[in-house]
Amino acid sequence: MRFDKLEFGPAPEDSGNEAPLPVEKDFSYWFREADTNRRIGQYENALRYYSRALEEDKAQVLAWVGQVQMLVLLSEYPQARLWSQKALELFPNNPDLLSAQSQAECRLGNISTALKLSDAALLQRGESAYQWQVRAELSVATKKTGDIPSFDKAELANRDWLVSLESSIIYLFYDCYSKAQQRARVAVEKAPDACYCWYIMGVCGQKLGFIESAQRNYSRCLELSPHHREAEQRLFEINQSGWSVGRLLRRMIGRK
Repeated sequence: MRFDKLEFGPAPEDSGNEAPLPVEKDFSYWFREADTNRRIGQYENALRYYSRALEEDKAQVLAWVGQVQMLVLLSEYPQARLWSQKALELFPNNPDLLSAQSQAECRLGNISTALKLSDAALLQRGESAYQWQVRAELSVATKKTGDIPSFDKAELANRDWLVSLESSIIYLFYDCYSKAQQRARVAVEKAPDACYCWYIMGVCGQKLGFIESAQRNYSRCLELSPHHREAEQRLFEINQSGWSVGRLLRRMIGRK
C-alpha cells in the first residue's frame, strides 16, 4: 500500500517563490502549504504537507481530517478508513473525523456503515461544510434525493470556493456531470483567478460534450497556470480528436 505508514522523505519543493528571510517551518507553515497544494489539485503534495504538519503538532484535528480527505481524493480508500479510525482514537466522536470515515466507507461500498457514521457526525455539536458534503455524497451514492440541499448547507456553513469546487468533484466521481458543472461554476464565480476551478469546469464541459466550452476553460486554466499538465493534456486530446474527426470527414467527402 502506498500510504500505509504516511512517513515521507524530504518534502517536495515549497510552492511559490523562495522567501527572502528564513521561515519557521512549524505546524502553521506546513498546514498552509497543504492548503495551497490542495487548492491547485496537487493532492499527493497536500497529503505530504498535512503529514508534516502533524509531525509538528498531532493535536490539530483539522490536519488529521485533511489527511484523510486527501487519501479519499487519491482513491486510497482503505488507507483513508484506517487513518480516520486512528484519528478517532485521539479525538473520539469528532464530527469531521466521523464524516471522513463515513466518506471512506461509502467509497468502499459499505453504505450502511457510512450512513451510521454520518448520522453520528450530525448528532454532535456544531456543523461543518464537510459533514454536509459527506451527507450529500451518501444521497448521490444511494441515488436518493437530498444531495442538493445538503450541498447547499455545506456552502452556507463555509462560503470558501473550495467547498463548492470539492462538491463538484464529488458529483464528477458519480458521473453527475450537469450537477458537477453547476457547483464548479459557483466556484469560478467566487474565485475567477483560481486555475483549478477553470480546470474542473473544463472537465465538466468535456464530459457533457461541450467541447468548445471545455477548450476555453482549459485555456483559461493555462493562462493562470501556464504549466498545468492536466489541462495541457486534455487540450491536446481534444485537439487530436478534432483533427482525427476532421480527417475522417474529408476522406468520406472525397470518396463521393
